[in-house]
Amino acid sequence: MTVAQSLLAFLFAAAVLTITPGLDTALVLRTSALEGARKAAFAGIGITLGCLVWGLAVAVGLAALLTASELAFTVLKWAGAAYLVWLGARMILKPREGFDPSATGISPKAQGGTEWLWRGLLTNLLNPKAGIFYISFLPQFVPAGVQAGSFILLLVMVHVVLSLLWFAALILATRPLNRALRRPAVIRVMDRLAGCVFVGFGVKLALARR
Repeated sequence: MTVAQSLLAFLFAAAVLTITPGLDTALVLRTSALEGARKAAFAGIGITLGCLVWGLAVAVGLAALLTASELAFTVLKWAGAAYLVWLGARMILKPREGFDPSATGISPKAQGGTEWLWRGLLTNLLNPKAGIFYISFLPQFVPAGVQAGSFILLLVMVHVVLSLLWFAALILATRPLNRALRRPAVIRVMDRLAGCVFVGFGVKLALARR
């Protein structure tokens, strides 16, 4: 797979997964609806800063580990493939019946945009699933012959840009998107689509060679 092919494949997969409703979407939607666009924007920036921190940790640590050890590559490959297939199969077979943007566990009484930036950052950093996802998902898009750490950071930046664009769309269209994401049929379709992406790339990872 060439660099261009890797970037296009990641762009598609990351776009599908970015718009699939989760905690980040809930936080931005809820903040936009209750606190206003400015604070929602700070929350979104905080979330993406968390992605950058996770991405940097994965790029530095994972690249060194994979370069040094054939066993580490094999273990990580099968563990990541199993995680992605399990997660995807669960989303396909048991998609959610609803999505509640208010279910973030965060009080609506926050003061100032900076506090919302910290809340978005901590929401992402304290979620171990974000790190597991990056470790499982990003390495399979690294083409042969490129420096793994640098390319993983590039993929993280692509994900960050997509996330910022999605958060901007959420803020600009809070009410209609809020209504749409409360419809069970919409959530089921999006979960199953994301599940198919997870399973597909999990299988691809299992078949990958160093």
